[in-house]
Amino acid sequence: MLATVQAAGREDVDRAVKSAQQGQKIWAAMTAMERSRILRRAVDILRERNDELAKLETLDTGKAYSETSTVDIVTGADVLEYYAGLIPALEGCQIPLRETSFVYTRREPLGVVAGIGAWNYPIQIALWKSAPALAAGNAMIFKPSEVTPLTALKLAEIYSEAGLPDGVFNVLPGVGAETGQYLTDHPGIAKVSFTGGVASGKKVMANSAASSLKEVTMELGGKSPLIVFDDADLDLAADIAMMANFFSSGQVCTNGTRVFVPTKCKAAFEQKVLARVERIRAGDVFDPHTNFGPLVSFPHRDNVLRYIAKGIEEGARVLCGGDVLKGDSFDNGAWVAPTVFTDCSDDMTIVREEIFGPVMSILTYESEDEVIRRANDTDYGLAAGIVTADLNLAHRVIHQLEAGICWINTWGESPAEMPVGGYKHSGIGRENGVMTLQSYTQVKSIQVEMAKFQSIF
Repeated sequence: MLATVQAAGREDVDRAVKSAQQGQKIWAAMTAMERSRILRRAVDILRERNDELAKLETLDTGKAYSETSTVDIVTGADVLEYYAGLIPALEGCQIPLRETSFVYTRREPLGVVAGIGAWNYPIQIALWKSAPALAAGNAMIFKPSEVTPLTALKLAEIYSEAGLPDGVFNVLPGVGAETGQYLTDHPGIAKVSFTGGVASGKKVMANSAASSLKEVTMELGGKSPLIVFDDADLDLAADIAMMANFFSSGQVCTNGTRVFVPTKCKAAFEQKVLARVERIRAGDVFDPHTNFGPLVSFPHRDNVLRYIAKGIEEGARVLCGGDVLKGDSFDNGAWVAPTVFTDCSDDMTIVREEIFGPVMSILTYESEDEVIRRANDTDYGLAAGIVTADLNLAHRVIHQLEAGICWINTWGESPAEMPVGGYKHSGIGRENGVMTLQSYTQVKSIQVEMAKFQSIF
């Protein structure tokens, strides 16, 4: 056992909201530059402690240290730095009406907001949610996943050390169906930002609306298409497919798990993918050369294995993997071998449903129109990607794909400046970018009349 963490109950939520309401008034009353300096100090502390935090994240999630030390804390700190820099630019506008009157607007914080995180990127998600919320002058109560709560608690310590007033960032560990529901029900919460599955997202949205018409932002699941065109460099295509399926052991919501390849390129593409699977380094997660770790838990591993068994049952052919990793190095973890299915069809369960594990499905197609139609034939719309040498083709196709995050000749990067979020069942609203900062504010319009007011009475 790594740690025991107390779950927050309803009374804890009430106390956290009261604390946040008090702290938020102090925080919002600070000047923009004062708030910016405090968040920048938190950025500095995060970067100074990157190694310590990355090791804790690896222990908590099972992800390879080579990943957590270069991605999780780094990208989270980047987002916090980005929003710290935007605070002084958060401004309203002035609208002339006539010679004697004008309107001006103010962007004001919502008050106390809630963030509910997922288990795959614990500290990154905590930062992605708290950075714009705090930058806009709000207080946030954050509930990490009950599976991986540790680095969010560390983040609360770092914010406090940086000078954030008490109550402005509270962390409440607990089970989603209990602590999460208490947050979404609470009348003192003005907005909920949720990352997780579609079913849970629907509950969050329903609870938030029923209790007090809270605003919601939701980043949910995906079953994203990666389309390889016949003019593509197949080495590049295989490299991208590997990152889109096996990075973080496949536990990424934007993964491109439906890989569409022209029929005539299928055999060559498969061989290039298999050659790259052979280069995966699984093992000791603290070995700097390891780039593939175990899954987050044994229940999750068992669920992924059930999907693999279903794929075999429905007629997909296993090119590699298809089982747990075997050997002395893999006795004590929730390991699943990198798995590649081919001869897949659109109606298969492994092609329709999000697996959230290291499972790639290769599908073939004959024409551009066909692959666009099939790529869009899903309830999800989180991400999509294209590999081609023809940028005219790339833009033409990308503009027809029903996905909120799209990549051309690359995959997976989500910089602080880039708004990310989904279409359809993959979410509502966006994270990162300027628009997310604005979404944590409400606009107040004020009319000023300089002439004598004339009543009709």
